[in-house]
Amino acid sequence: MTTNLELVAVQLDVERKARLVKSQDIDVEKYLKNNDVGQKVRIVSDWLSEIEESYINPPINDNATMPFTKTHGDFAFRLGEVTLYAGGNGGGKSLITGQIALHLIKQKRKCVVASFEMKPTSTIHRMLRQFAGEFIDDPLTNDKEKYIKGLTKRFNQFAGEHLYIYDQQGSTTPNQTIAMARYCAVELGVEHIFIDSLMKVCNAEDNFNEQKYFVDELTALARDHNVHIHLIHHIRKLQSEEVQPNKNDIKGTGAITDQVDNVFIMWRNKQKENRRRNGDKYEEDLPDAYLMCEKQRNGEAQEWYSLYYHSGSQQFIDTFGGATMDFDNLGKFRG
Repeated sequence: MTTNLELVAVQLDVERKARLVKSQDIDVEKYLKNNDVGQKVRIVSDWLSEIEESYINPPINDNATMPFTKTHGDFAFRLGEVTLYAGGNGGGKSLITGQIALHLIKQKRKCVVASFEMKPTSTIHRMLRQFAGEFIDDPLTNDKEKYIKGLTKRFNQFAGEHLYIYDQQGSTTPNQTIAMARYCAVELGVEHIFIDSLMKVCNAEDNFNEQKYFVDELTALARDHNVHIHLIHHIRKLQSEEVQPNKNDIKGTGAITDQVDNVFIMWRNKQKENRRRNGDKYEEDLPDAYLMCEKQRNGEAQEWYSLYYHSGSQQFIDTFGGATMDFDNLGKFRG
């Protein structure tokens, strides 16, 4: 049987293959600002040529989608935009964005995950579990070593060329984070940048000017480099976890939601969880969570998407009792 130390060693091997981006490798001053003024001052005929071409040869809609089928008619990730995901502690923000990143990788989009709240090994272990679609710490096989090695091999084949991890834990600064994002866009060709979370970048909850500056820089960066930035944030503590939050409950300055293009609130159905935990009656087929679209600047739909939680894989799925998502189309690996 595989020991915990051996399992960690395999995870570390996956971490190396996931390509760590280290803060000391980034020249902050170089990537802090987009200083190429020459690209921004152009003669009007340049734009007329672009408009002409867009009519003659319309671009193919290549927007990326979420992993949830029910969202596909309403929402897509457009390059040049910023999406905010807000929620309470333990509300599933990091889980759902990890699952979204896996689905983007399935669509051959390069992603970088900058989680200032977890070590790279923890981030990758969680994504590996979602990728497997089952509880990998206790798989349904007698040969755990073969299972784990086969699973990490599959994950590396799936994500190795499309997933980067920013190796920086704890608090950071707006400028360091902006430089990291621009470096990944320019040097690595990353299209989707996940930042977890805003409060680790802007440490003071009442420093509204710093928050406004940071989000403003992110929106400019997304537009200038044609990337999509996924920003995780927190809501204020409500009188009860069972209360459904809204956009007005998001922490910090209102400029945060004003400036970003899309706003989602991730809310777990705590009433159902509490009733189940206490042995009280509850409706089993009620959604375990809602992904609530509170703003979509360039789309008409603002929907609440009901989701169900599969605890073994830590995936959110579309339907009650449905199968977990299969990211590499190989089915569950059994060794």
